[in-house]
Amino acid sequence: MVRNREAKPAGRRLAWRRWAGFLLLLALPVAFLAVFYFYPLGEIVRVSLAQQGDSPPVADLLARLFSSGHLRIVGFTFGQALLSTGLTLMLGLPGAYVFARYQFPGKRLIQALSTVPFVLPTVVVAAAFSSVLGPRSVLNRWFGWNLDLRYTLAAILLAHIFYNYTVVLRLVRGLWSTLDPHLEQAARTLGAPPWRVFWEVTLPLLMPVVGTAGLLVFIFCFTSFGVVLILGGPTFATLEVAIYRQTINFANLQLAAALSLIQILFTLVLTLIYARMQARIVRPLDLKPQWVTERRPRTVGDVALVVGNVGVMLVLLAYPLVTLVARSLGSGLRYYAALFENPRQGVFYVPPFAAVGNSIRIALMTTVLALFLGLLTALALYRRRAGWLIDAVFMLPLGTSAVTLGLGYLLAMDQPPLQLRGTVALIVFAHTLVGLPFVVRSLLPALQSIRPSLREVAALLGGSPARVFVEVDLPIVWRALAVGAIFAFTVSMGEFGATSLIARP
Repeated sequence: MVRNREAKPAGRRLAWRRWAGFLLLLALPVAFLAVFYFYPLGEIVRVSLAQQGDSPPVADLLARLFSSGHLRIVGFTFGQALLSTGLTLMLGLPGAYVFARYQFPGKRLIQALSTVPFVLPTVVVAAAFSSVLGPRSVLNRWFGWNLDLRYTLAAILLAHIFYNYTVVLRLVRGLWSTLDPHLEQAARTLGAPPWRVFWEVTLPLLMPVVGTAGLLVFIFCFTSFGVVLILGGPTFATLEVAIYRQTINFANLQLAAALSLIQILFTLVLTLIYARMQARIVRPLDLKPQWVTERRPRTVGDVALVVGNVGVMLVLLAYPLVTLVARSLGSGLRYYAALFENPRQGVFYVPPFAAVGNSIRIALMTTVLALFLGLLTALALYRRRAGWLIDAVFMLPLGTSAVTLGLGYLLAMDQPPLQLRGTVALIVFAHTLVGLPFVVRSLLPALQSIRPSLREVAALLGGSPARVFVEVDLPIVWRALAVGAIFAFTVSMGEFGATSLIARP
C-alpha cells in the first residue's frame, strides 16, 4: 500500500514533466503560427466583414461574393481542380504500378528525376509550357502545325499534371510496392480477369492512399496561382488570380479580402479532411518487402507497359524542361550575359543575377528558421503522440493560399510592433510558413521509426534528454532533416504567390 501511494505522486510528476516538455517544445512554433498565420487570416476576416454604406456587413459581403462574376470564378476554380486531379490520377496510377511491381534499368534515376517538377517554381513551369505550347514550339516546326495552346484550359491542365504527377507516383507506389502479390494471384486463379482483380482486390486496399493523394493534388490545383496567371492569361481566373488582380490592379483590398475568405474556408476544410484521411490510412496486415513484390518484365505486355509509362513520364516531365533549356540557348550565351546587366540603369530594376543572390539569401534564412521550428514541432508531436487535430493545425499552411497569406500580411503587418511591410524579414516569415509543413512531414516519420528502447537505454546510462537527442536521435534522423532542409530551400526559391504581393523593388 505504501509503495502504491508513493508511486502515484511519482507518476503524476512524470506526467506533468512530459506535459511541460510538450508545451515548452510547442511554445515557439505555436507563437509563430499565431502571429504570422492566424493573425493575418483574422485581419482578412475583419476587413471582409467591414461595413460599406448602410447595408449590414454580412449582407453586403454575401451580395458581393454571390455576384455572377465571382460565382463563375469559384466554379472555374473547382472545375479545373477536379479535372486536373482526375487526369493526374489517370496518368499517375499506371506509373505507380510500374514502379511498384517491376525492376528495370534506370528505375531509381527516373524516379528521382520525377520529383524535380514538384519543387520547380511555378513561373519556370509556366514558362516551360509556354515554350512547348506556343506557336514557335518544336512540334509546330517538325510537323508544320500552327497550334497555339497558350491561354487555354488545356495548357493549365497539362501544367498541373506536370506539377503533381510525382505526388501520386510517390504516395501510391509506396503502398503498392508492399502489397502481397499472392492476393492478386489467388483472384486470377479463381478466374477473375485482370480488370476485376484490380477493381475488387487491389483498388480497395489502395483506396485510402489514392484518396489522400487525390485530395492533396486537388488542394494544390485549387490554390494554383502562377500557372493560371501566366498560362490562363486574361481569359481564365481562379480565386487566387482574382485576389491578386483585385489587390495589385484595382487596390480593392476589401473585395480581395472577401474572396480570400472563401479561399480560406475551402482550403481549411480540405486540409482538415486531408489530415483526417492521412491519420486513418489503414495499411494491410501482411506487407511484403519490395524484393518480394518486384519482378523483371518477362512478357511482351510487361515490356510494353514499362516502356509506355516511362515514355509518358519522359515526354510529360522532361520534354518541357529540355525545350526551355534549348530556347535559352537559341541565341548562344547572349541571354545569359544579360543576367548581369541593367541596360536602362533603372532605380527599381534589379539585374537578374542580383535577384538570384537575393533568392538564395532568403532561401537560406528560410531553411534555418523552418528547420528550427519544424524540429521543435516534430519532437513535440512525436513525444506526446498528438492527435490528428493538433497535427492538422501545423499542416494548415500547406493548404492555405500563398496569395491569401500575402494579402493578410499587407493588411496586418503595417502597424507597430509588427510594422514589417517592405522588409526582407516578412518574406522570410511567409516562406517559412509554406516550408514548415514539409519539414514536419519529413521529420515526424523518421522520429516515429526510432525504437523507444534505444532512448530508454541511453537515459538509464545517465544521458540527459538533450544528449540523448544529439547522440541517439540525430544520427538516425539526419537524412530526414536534410530532406526537410532541401524542401524548405526549394519551396522558398520557387514561392511566387505571397512574394508577388509583399516584395518590394
